[in-house]
Amino acid sequence: MTIQESFAAPGVQIPDDMDMLRAAVELSRDISVADPRYYWPDMLFSAAIGYAGLAGAILLDNPFAAAASAVVSVLALYRALLFIHELTHIHRDALPGFRFVWNLLVGIPLLIPSFMYEGTHTLHHARTRYGTSEDPEYLPLALMKPWSLPVFILLAAVLPIGLLLRSAVLVPLGAVVPPLRRVVWERASCLAINPEFCRRAPEGRFARMVFWQEIGASVWSIALLASPHWLGWRPLLIALGVLSAVAVLNQIRTLVAHLWENGGAVMTVTGQYLDSVNVPPPELFAPLWAPVGLRYHALHHLLPSVPYHALGEVHRRLSARLGLDSTYAKASYPRLFVLMKRLSLSTMQPR
Repeated sequence: MTIQESFAAPGVQIPDDMDMLRAAVELSRDISVADPRYYWPDMLFSAAIGYAGLAGAILLDNPFAAAASAVVSVLALYRALLFIHELTHIHRDALPGFRFVWNLLVGIPLLIPSFMYEGTHTLHHARTRYGTSEDPEYLPLALMKPWSLPVFILLAAVLPIGLLLRSAVLVPLGAVVPPLRRVVWERASCLAINPEFCRRAPEGRFARMVFWQEIGASVWSIALLASPHWLGWRPLLIALGVLSAVAVLNQIRTLVAHLWENGGAVMTVTGQYLDSVNVPPPELFAPLWAPVGLRYHALHHLLPSVPYHALGEVHRRLSARLGLDSTYAKASYPRLFVLMKRLSLSTMQPR
């Protein structure tokens, strides 16, 4: 039995590879600080290109030019949006003003303020929660039925409509109906894929941040729903279409971020690593579908606090130190379609 095949055997616990864990810490120590010279230009440029592409998709008369602008918008806004992942891991004082500006330019306009990821994504990295019923971002998709995958993607396609109605209708109603406010927070306030997950009420500084972000998202969402009165339906429908494409792209990335082969047992750090995925160079398209360092998702689970701009260098160092026959190398895969095929075939196996 290989180390990856052991996922198929219930109750098998993969022991920690201490050489790999020590090397990961040692080789990342000098490049583990978030560098504003990467974060600010990358996020701002991505957002600017994304909104320019969205404007082109709305305003251009030539259908081919409009479609090309829409594609550019999807890819750029997708990259800008995924900085939400970095916000959950960097120290709150590491990049002064970055969280506020990101929410103002990206999070609230795209209907996903940072509170929808902060405070819950770190649970996905918790040693005793990963892959269990207490993990908001895990389902054993590889062990589920074949129809679960298209349903998973379809839900992402309608997500922007749900987010719009959440902020424009449910949040304002919840301000006057406390039971509704509690349900919306517990069940519709984070980017969870685990239907069993119930979010706890925010507290302290985080609760104050949630309050202002909710107000901003609600005001913006109400303005979007009112915009057809002055601008017609075309701008709103195209914008929702672009956001839907962004959500679907992210959902496809999510499908290949892990192998999804854990049936609920608590896993070792090495087990979590091997249930996660790296798609390193020479694969050329990973920066498009897994930007902001997410092509190194398995490595990220080893070193959650290492900033996205350092992951490529850490991967090169670990690969050189540990070699092609190491545990570290076993989490690397060549292409997106290889992973999608693996997951699809797994759902077709008799249980």
